[in-house]
Amino acid sequence: MSRVAKSPITIESGTEVSMAGSVMTVKGKLGQLSMDVHHTVDIQINDNVITFDIIKLEKKAIKGAWAQAGTARANTANLIQGVSAGWEKKLSLIGVGYRAKAMGKALDLTLGFSHPVVYALPEGITVETPSQTEIVVKGMNKQTVGQVAAEIRAFRPPEPYKGKGVRYTDEHVVRKEAKKK
Repeated sequence: MSRVAKSPITIESGTEVSMAGSVMTVKGKLGQLSMDVHHTVDIQINDNVITFDIIKLEKKAIKGAWAQAGTARANTANLIQGVSAGWEKKLSLIGVGYRAKAMGKALDLTLGFSHPVVYALPEGITVETPSQTEIVVKGMNKQTVGQVAAEIRAFRPPEPYKGKGVRYTDEHVVRKEAKKK
């Protein structure tokens, strides 16, 4: 039984949640997001509080229904935060000559290759570069923000000997000792 699904979500002021069939739609100051809800999950919206339960068929619960309810609750909380405050991931560039520059709907990266890397940003994602070695990825959808940050990191992941590469700001890279004679 999911403990996550049992905790209700309080809807903030300025955020609107509605259900149409199995599709949940959340509207806020940053925009609108929607998601499909699994058929075994029962969602009730009463007085700015959302509660989650499972649909019991023939006095039995369908296997994994509580897991689906917990997932629906977590995804709903992510949608509500996304439309009200948004999500962001911070990346750092470590290495001599490594730098980043935001250019509208693209990110120009110099990562020690013989050519610059230009990454085209998907719809709904913005990138800021407060300094040449910092990247901030922002957006409403938590999954898309994480995917874009992972794709940028994948161009030059941190290597274990000198620690050079693109890493998350809060990431700890375990360093290896150099080869000895």
